[in-house]
Amino acid sequence: MNIKDNSFLHILMSLFRVKREERLLAGVMLAVFVALDALVICKYYDVFTPLNAHYWHLFISKFHISGFDPITYSVVSDWTAGYNVYRHPLLAFYMYVPYLINQVLMWATGINCAVFVVAAIQTFSAFYSSLFIYRIFREVVGVSSTDSTLLTFFYFGFAFVMLSTMVPDHFVISMMLLLLALYVSGKLISKRRKLTIWQSALYFFLTAGTSLNNGLKIYLSDLFVNGWRIFRPKYLFFAILFPAALTWGAARMSYDHIVWPRDMAAKAARAKAKAAKEKRQQEQQRQKAHDDSVRIASFTALQLDSLRADSLCRDSSAKAKAAADKARKKRVVKGTPISHKEFYDWTDMTTSRPKSIVENLMGESIQLHEDYLLGDVLGSRPMFVEYRHAFNYVVEAIIGLFLVLGLWAGRRSRFMWLVFSYFALDFVLHVVFGFGLNEVYIMSAHWIYVIPIAMAYLLRSLRRRRVALVMKGTVAVLGAYLWIWNVALIVQYLYF
Repeated sequence: MNIKDNSFLHILMSLFRVKREERLLAGVMLAVFVALDALVICKYYDVFTPLNAHYWHLFISKFHISGFDPITYSVVSDWTAGYNVYRHPLLAFYMYVPYLINQVLMWATGINCAVFVVAAIQTFSAFYSSLFIYRIFREVVGVSSTDSTLLTFFYFGFAFVMLSTMVPDHFVISMMLLLLALYVSGKLISKRRKLTIWQSALYFFLTAGTSLNNGLKIYLSDLFVNGWRIFRPKYLFFAILFPAALTWGAARMSYDHIVWPRDMAAKAARAKAKAAKEKRQQEQQRQKAHDDSVRIASFTALQLDSLRADSLCRDSSAKAKAAADKARKKRVVKGTPISHKEFYDWTDMTTSRPKSIVENLMGESIQLHEDYLLGDVLGSRPMFVEYRHAFNYVVEAIIGLFLVLGLWAGRRSRFMWLVFSYFALDFVLHVVFGFGLNEVYIMSAHWIYVIPIAMAYLLRSLRRRRVALVMKGTVAVLGAYLWIWNVALIVQYLYF
């Protein structure tokens, strides 16, 4: 059967076929990702594989790697719209087929295979993320295969890129979809071709359905690839407005028909349980008061005084414990939002931006901190943790310098500005408005590819062979350092 060059099947096959030049890199990266996922599977195998009636509580209470959520484990184990439907409108529906596969595996094996099913999704997404970013370096920016391979390994050495390939969250899926969109956009820009309506709508559904704010990046691709043609009525309606309306409608329907009834039922159950508990406590208190009155009546005056003293000590100890608990709960985990209404409650207007950039955005995202290693800011980890060593800040400064120089080197490239617009959108959301600023490093996979892509432009611009060799050597050393540093700390956290 002949397949037309512009057919959907041909495009799909060309995107996901491993090219001959990529086979060695693909094999190595696949082995690496399988090994990384195996670290997490081995850590939680005994806890998460037994069959259970309450998967949500099991996964949420037992899984602890930074602030990542194991919601995907729960959804694949016992399907429901477990994600926040306004932030991840279609993600639960994307996980329905993996849920069915897991049900078959549970029936066949007698254990919950969610850790394996989710690991397969993570490995697939990470594998193609590595191929797409390699192709961006090689085919869009135009650096050599050696440089493209070097930058690919460098990129996956970033701490929260590496972690995104391991943890059961949505970030590695989002990363794959965003890199796919950038790769396709870059190829179209270089060939002076346009995104079709169906391509734009499909990329939006997949990307925004996984993480709503990333859907805006597809609009940026539309703008940079198609120009102002996107405002023509037909394109504007079918490629932009209609997909957005469908996605938002799916989110509303999920909330109204799945989330809200479930939450109301859970709230009613909690209220009933609380009332029953309070009734038991009141009965116990009445019984205790009666027993105490009988006991006190039989005591001598001296014994009564001793009892009162002991009671005062217990009250004092209870008050001290209550004060300590109150102080712990008041520990600052995020700044003051714009308001407490709906989405505004996720903003942060008071947290230090310079410190967030140094320690979290460009710090923890790339190099893990040794102190409070992979702790959750909603748990015991402070919002800001400083490195113990000065060389960590030197590494951060060098990578930041490469980013700035790379942006300058690629300043005449429309594709470089498209990539930067992806980063700028996240910077405005997370740093300017403070959405998720307290743990901004967790969102790294959504934007941090801007660094190696900018570095690719910098490598391409270097005309003097000696200068180019120095930079390549520096990138190789930094990449090796990041892999050793981050993998060592991850293994230390998981197993020691």
